[in-house]
Amino acid sequence: MSSEWAVRAEGLGKAYAVFKRPQDRLKQMLVRGRRKYYADYWALKDVTINIARRETVGVIGRNGSGKSTFLQLVCGTLQPTTGRITVEGRVAALLELGAGFNPEFTGRENVLLSGAILGLSRREIEERFPSIAEFASIGDFIDQPVKLYSSGMYARLAFALMAHIDADVLIIDEILAVGDAAFAQKCMRFIRKFRERGTLLFVSHDTAAVLALCERAIWLEAGSIRAIGLAKEICFQYQASIEGEKENMNAFRIGGSRKAPRPEPELMIDHREATFKELGLVPQARVFQFDPDAPWYGVRGASIENVMVLNAAGRRVASFEGGEEITLYVRCLAHQLIQRPIVGFVVKDRLAQIIFGDNTFLTYCNRPLVAEAGSRFAAKFSFRIPYLPAGDYSVTIGLAEGTQDDHVHHHWTDDALFFKISASNHVKGLMGIPMKSIELIVLPEEKPIQHSDSNAPSGNGSSN
Repeated sequence: MSSEWAVRAEGLGKAYAVFKRPQDRLKQMLVRGRRKYYADYWALKDVTINIARRETVGVIGRNGSGKSTFLQLVCGTLQPTTGRITVEGRVAALLELGAGFNPEFTGRENVLLSGAILGLSRREIEERFPSIAEFASIGDFIDQPVKLYSSGMYARLAFALMAHIDADVLIIDEILAVGDAAFAQKCMRFIRKFRERGTLLFVSHDTAAVLALCERAIWLEAGSIRAIGLAKEICFQYQASIEGEKENMNAFRIGGSRKAPRPEPELMIDHREATFKELGLVPQARVFQFDPDAPWYGVRGASIENVMVLNAAGRRVASFEGGEEITLYVRCLAHQLIQRPIVGFVVKDRLAQIIFGDNTFLTYCNRPLVAEAGSRFAAKFSFRIPYLPAGDYSVTIGLAEGTQDDHVHHHWTDDALFFKISASNHVKGLMGIPMKSIELIVLPEEKPIQHSDSNAPSGNGSSN
């Protein structure tokens, strides 16, 4: 590819003719454009964006926002009404179920046909077919008509094909949601490897998946780009918008800002630091101060004043070790009467994957706290911190009122607190669990188990 851009869209728009009555279609055919008997519905309007090679971009938005239309324009299955779009390289797309495969053909026949449409020769398809069939893992159904497939089997075959056509641009539109957990993990491993060499457009309502995979995000609303930027910031704005629709929009607010990272954030002096230096030990984690200006949303009937980490003695600390017992302390201020406050937290890694979290609801559902206007209240979460890989972590804090299923967000603050793991004995997985004990022992030789059967005669004619 000669261009540094994989996808370039300029003033892109797609309109559909909407007829009020069936006979208006016939009238429109007869007048041949001299008069309009329809209204234009713009599924996409004035979209301009450049996507670089080997960039991973998430596309988010509500149903009907234009996501699928945009992807079909990128694929070339739709032609734009206005503007233009240029795509460099071979495109592989996993769109809605039912698109691309002939339901009367077998899985094998659909692989041959679709592979040819995507630019592979018959010899290339036949050479790759054993690997495609192994990836899909649908057994003898590979030679059965696709119309007999479950949605999960369809997704397996479609993804297996896309994984073997050497695409330059890969488009995935929610299809992985129908697969089982094992296959979804296999797909995610492929996607992460594909990101190293190709361009990925990923559509999902799961903002956590977008954050884990994507560098940038596009937020589409009513066919237009509402926001575009870093995935973390766009996903936060999108989530805040969704929450705002559930609340009283006259009271719901969004605020705060992400500060530029500082080389040396201001840290509190840890009372153990001198001891650590004296013994030659380095703390495994350092805690940065609570950021009151972190991005937030809510109705602000109550607000989060401070978040800190306490040790087992109840003292505020700026460092802790994996496996240590700590307390996450959250202090709140009620600006109005709060009947059933709920305070919760989640810990995320640098890819915004949720590692763990909890809230106060179940503990106090039968004896809810009441906070009067002007009063302060606090939540304390005491637990043994797991062993975490080296890296940066953030703590998101939420303050709501009601129940887990029906509540009002008063103050949700994203990345309220950061901590950094500089050294870790942890090797694999998202986290390690502190062990109460670990034993490795040699077992004594076990004697064969004697089975007694009173009805069976013994070898010498007597019972044992």
